[in-house]
Amino acid sequence: MKKTNISKTTTYHYVKFAWRLLLFLSVLIIYVINKVKYSDIDPLLQELESNVYIAVICGIIWGIFIIEMLFRFFPSKIESMGCQKQFKRNYVPAEQETKPNKQPAWRTFVAFASWIALNAIFVILYFTKVIDGGVMIILSLFYSVCDMICILFFCPFQTWMMKNRCCVSCRIYNWDYAMMFTPVVFIKNPFTMSLFAVAFLLLLEWEILYRKFPERFCINTNKTLSCANCKEKLCKHKKQLRRFIKKIAEIEKRKNADKR
Repeated sequence: MKKTNISKTTTYHYVKFAWRLLLFLSVLIIYVINKVKYSDIDPLLQELESNVYIAVICGIIWGIFIIEMLFRFFPSKIESMGCQKQFKRNYVPAEQETKPNKQPAWRTFVAFASWIALNAIFVILYFTKVIDGGVMIILSLFYSVCDMICILFFCPFQTWMMKNRCCVSCRIYNWDYAMMFTPVVFIKNPFTMSLFAVAFLLLLEWEILYRKFPERFCINTNKTLSCANCKEKLCKHKKQLRRFIKKIAEIEKRKNADKR
């Protein structure tokens, strides 16, 4: 197996994956503990209001997510080209003038509809008081972990719906934060509402630029998106992981065969 050095972009995403996973598990533990402690229907939100220390920690976490999103509005050397291709500085015209080969609109609609349908279930459960605001916050943090899993390991949107080559060519890359904070938009709290507001502005900017400059988003019109010019190598790490898992499965299969 050919070894591929981990790029700065990949390292950055692994760090984000680690801290988001830690955050998700921490909040989940806090929720479970306080579910036992309080008889109120929304123990996590009550704990945030009553415990200054936890409120400060949550404020810091809120600030980190806000900063992450604000950075997306500007060109970055460490972020994936998947969320940077909309900027003029990252557009290198193809040698031959061609029409942008955009992904079919129906694929984007399927991804959007699937996300709405999934979250509609939790929204109904929330408004019928089957689950509380704490669960919606935990769900949002779970989505943040899944976001990193999609980038680093496996993406169901890419594999089953969008059929894009890799993250660099992803049509819906900058939908991630809006998707992430979808559950908390229904919680009337300045922190949650502001998170979704910034995420929505990021999504809106992305969609406006996609319609205004489609040539920046397509592989056949933007040379920056070609494999030859890729510096992050995220897809190669995904392929390495799949080969490793396949190899382990084959070894286990041979061991079981020998035992028989």
